[in-house]
Amino acid sequence: MTSPWVLYDQLIDEIPSDITVTAIRTDGKWRRVATSEDGAGMAFGMNVQSRPRATDDPSSLVGRPLRDVAALAKSWNFEDAGIGMAAVNAYHSHPVRALAHGFRPCKENNWARTFHPYAPLVAGKRVAVIGHFPFAAAAMPDAAQLNILERNVLDGDYPDPACEYLLPEMDYVFISGSAFVNKTMPRLLALAADAHTVVLGPSAPASPAILAAGATTVMSFASAHPARLEDGLAGRTLQGMYDAGMRVELSRPRRANEAVARLSAPASCLRVRLRHPHRGPGPSSPAR
Repeated sequence: MTSPWVLYDQLIDEIPSDITVTAIRTDGKWRRVATSEDGAGMAFGMNVQSRPRATDDPSSLVGRPLRDVAALAKSWNFEDAGIGMAAVNAYHSHPVRALAHGFRPCKENNWARTFHPYAPLVAGKRVAVIGHFPFAAAAMPDAAQLNILERNVLDGDYPDPACEYLLPEMDYVFISGSAFVNKTMPRLLALAADAHTVVLGPSAPASPAILAAGATTVMSFASAHPARLEDGLAGRTLQGMYDAGMRVELSRPRRANEAVARLSAPASCLRVRLRHPHRGPGPSSPAR
């Protein structure tokens, strides 16, 4: 049996040892980590702290190697794990690196439009959505079944243990990237092995490793503007977080009738550089 830590270890081990953390922020809904190469990673915050914390003061981790902070993604203290996944995403979801790995900008730079391209594909199909996305049901009205699974249930949701029973029967499964934080991602991917599976959200790393682990498509958020991201999340910019980056996606090869349309990104979205252009898969010049 393959260890569920394999995917986490791969995501962490790919991070070079000499990229450092320049800022950690834990206020609000998202945990954020900025890096010495202008990476800006996010992950959903889960205040589950029954297990001891790595540190009582996350700011004490500033200056540490990014890889060390990313290792917190494996913590069973989910507050620490959120910081760890934000660190993972600060590396993998840097726009230059993501584009070099084959990710491409989504057609619409708005998470509320995530499910709309799938509307014709899921018509008459059985669909499960892991995480209560309030805009999912309206975007896919013709699905034969639309099952929402959630840990903190709202009216009509299935409690998350239902995944063991429902996911193997689904045609399409959408999984929130926050499942990386609470460690359910490996099991969810295994349960959805026979479905078209989409891992999505700012908590999802822009890494092809997730496709190798069983996902059909990964949708992430790529930013190289930490300060602009903070302004966006605080509501100080017109377009919010989208002023700081772009939604990106990558899919395994699929049949033509399953393809989801994409558009090229405007050049202004891609004018970013890595401060360590020789490192990792990222190119040394701005993507075009």
